[in-house]
Amino acid sequence: MSSQRALRVSQSIKKELSEIIRRDLKDDRIKGLVSITDVESTPDCRSCRVFVSVFGAEGDSESTMEALNEHLGYMRGELCRRLHLRFAPELNLKLDTSLERGAKVSDLLGKIARGEV
Repeated sequence: MSSQRALRVSQSIKKELSEIIRRDLKDDRIKGLVSITDVESTPDCRSCRVFVSVFGAEGDSESTMEALNEHLGYMRGELCRRLHLRFAPELNLKLDTSLERGAKVSDLLGKIARGEV
């Protein structure tokens, strides 16, 4: 398997998972702004590490990740159908807090610039 194929599949998975979460999953535990920040696929495209960012209130990320993990089977099946893959990749969801940390740093820099700190 080429690394180019794994990269293309990873990008397609990122796009399709975002659509599935946004349009198809109707779960009250999914709160805040949920985005797929990155997808890392193994060379054989059978396993993927999916980095999920949840931007919202303090407890939203835990409930959202719990709900997403419960819907993994549905998401895998949809990926297989939408991308016409022979095998549905195993998805391993990881919470990505980099956007949240970036927002805090940006807020602190703004306060410093305004002389509040």
